[in-house]
Amino acid sequence: MNIAIIDYESGNISSVINSFKAVCNNQNIKIRIEVTSDLKIISNSDKIILPGQGSFKNCTESLLKIEGLKDTLNKFAIINKKPLLGICVGMQMFADRGFEEIETKGLGWIPGNVKKIDNKNNQFKLPHIGWNELSFTTESKLFKSIKEKAHVYFVHSYKFIPEDEKFISSRTNYSEEIVASVEKENLFGTQFHPEKSDIVGLKIIENFIKL
Repeated sequence: MNIAIIDYESGNISSVINSFKAVCNNQNIKIRIEVTSDLKIISNSDKIILPGQGSFKNCTESLLKIEGLKDTLNKFAIINKKPLLGICVGMQMFADRGFEEIETKGLGWIPGNVKKIDNKNNQFKLPHIGWNELSFTTESKLFKSIKEKAHVYFVHSYKFIPEDEKFISSRTNYSEEIVASVEKENLFGTQFHPEKSDIVGLKIIENFIKL
């Protein structure tokens, strides 16, 4: 199996690489993991990780700077329906548009918008940083063997609001209910960072690898 971690200068992805390698070593899974922006390698991969760090606007602009990358991802995920995992802003880009800095068009894979968390007139600090618990809204392949109220690690100020709640697989609460993960057929997204979420995060990564 070949897994591609998309490199579009979206921030430090070393922890993503290390966590996937750790799971493969611990479970004795033989997988080729490649960090790449090469369209041919991406197209020929079995699974894709789309990380994202920073603002919705900057991540989207960085992705679009690589000629053909958006079309390649669309063909991979939407037409060929191969598994893709979006992490943090990588998940937010599934949306139609984001409103961080300025209104920015997303990938449009799951209808919805990305808006700032309501911090209740500064009663809650932003970004939302640290460990918070998951509340599952549906049975997800990504959370196999993960217990309700398991804690995972978040770093974000903006939230994904899907138009259709059926795509929400878990929520968390910080000032308000926040979408923690989404799932639509072969598309999986986490607002939290599984690569920074200790044993629970490694199990989620294992579940994605074993899909």
